[in-house]
Amino acid sequence: MTNHKEWSITCRDLTGRRRDLTVFVRQGRIILVAPPGETAVLNPLDVGRLRAVLRDAVVEASRTQES
Repeated sequence: MTNHKEWSITCRDLTGRRRDLTVFVRQGRIILVAPPGETAVLNPLDVGRLRAVLRDAVVEASRTQES
């Protein structure tokens, strides 16, 4: 079993329902999973959170590639 970090960012779809964007790192690559068949709508604060998560994922991916 491979351990990996995973983050979740709350968002809304086009009809206003709560959804989540998921970001995780596997084998040195950053994977972004959007709600299936949906569009993720982010407010400015959520975009800031996504940016921070992506930065953390880049750091984690770099560590994974060095191992």
